[in-house]
Amino acid sequence: MVQIIKLNNRDFPWEEGLTIEKIMEIKRFTFPKIIVKVNGKLIEKEDYATTVVNKGDNVEIIHLLAGG
Repeated sequence: MVQIIKLNNRDFPWEEGLTIEKIMEIKRFTFPKIIVKVNGKLIEKEDYATTVVNKGDNVEIIHLLAGG
């Protein structure tokens, strides 16, 4: 059975050692301004590579838009 996490309220396949950085590579998220939360906790940009996502976690990766 495939293990999953929730990524922006959608199912996303989980694997051992999955990090925020890896998710962003897979999804090709390259927006300049991004907010990342894991289970409601804000993750700082410098922690993306070391923040390991566990199966069942709820991950939100939201890009901010500027405009008028």
